[in-house]
Amino acid sequence: MKEETGVVRVETTVDSREGAEAVAGSVVEHRLAACVQVGGPIRSFYRWEGATQADEEWTVVIKTAADRLDDLVAHLNQTHPYDVPEIIAVPVTGGNPAYLAWVRDETREGGPA
Repeated sequence: MKEETGVVRVETTVDSREGAEAVAGSVVEHRLAACVQVGGPIRSFYRWEGATQADEEWTVVIKTAADRLDDLVAHLNQTHPYDVPEIIAVPVTGGNPAYLAWVRDETREGGPA
């Protein structure tokens, strides 16, 4: 098994492209993420308030340093348009070392411009 890299991939969903882009821009601007991809639309099926739902959503995939995860989650919970946003974090256990170093560097105050 490979060791963790100090990088985390975080996923959330938002109900519009504009909302997803706002989330993406906000987390990068606040140095809570080095890179974010927005994809969609997708169709999500879930149970909410006792009923099965099916809605169009946009996926937001965020790459951040593991030690920035708590701040990222707090920011998403504060700014996300959903009452209970999906926020799932998965540790990155391998990849391009130069890219992983860039992710860690970009999530620091005073990091590369």
